[in-house]
Amino acid sequence: MSFHAAMAAVRKLQTCVVSPTGKHSASVIFLHGSGFCRCVPHCSRSMGGDTGEGLRAWVRHVLIQGLVFKHIKVIYPTAPVRPYTPMKGAPSTVWFDRFKISQNCPEHMESIDAMCTTLGSVIEDEVNAGIPKKRIIIGGFSMGGAMALHLVCRYHPDVAGVFALSSFLNKDSVAFQLGSGSGQDSTSPSCFIAMEPVMNWCPISGGRRRHYS
Repeated sequence: MSFHAAMAAVRKLQTCVVSPTGKHSASVIFLHGSGFCRCVPHCSRSMGGDTGEGLRAWVRHVLIQGLVFKHIKVIYPTAPVRPYTPMKGAPSTVWFDRFKISQNCPEHMESIDAMCTTLGSVIEDEVNAGIPKKRIIIGGFSMGGAMALHLVCRYHPDVAGVFALSSFLNKDSVAFQLGSGSGQDSTSPSCFIAMEPVMNWCPISGGRRRHYS
């Protein structure tokens, strides 16, 4: 099966959802990353071969009570299985492929753009449920943060905000071309980025930004 055919077969991503305790009026879409989640005793899966459920377990381990709000739904999608080049083509649940683990190489735009389309359906589901895009925040950890930056900066700049935790963008990333895929003029979203000192970060002009090392 070709890459495009495989992506077409993924109509709906599997999601782990934490419902609000009261009336639903906002949503957070939180994307998992890549790497081993050894901080959670019972979690032996990698966060790049992880799932939405795995990220939720990690969050609960760190915060004790997890992310539970009165009015906010938290959605943890799971990336579809794909061959991952840095793992010599082994199947892994990662958001996009990479030619190699380096910032000084081109981005794998075919897989990034295909996943932006797939994740767009998650946003659409929330809008159809009555949640306006200005009440939706999208973010992620590691690779999930990079995916969120591409999704929001290039395709959905009208959401409430984007966050990236311990994340990355390749040098000269097209994610710096704000709103290039949206076809609309829009104020850049508020952006919270917490990254390691050695990693690049995305300057979201027009939006609030914080950079913590």
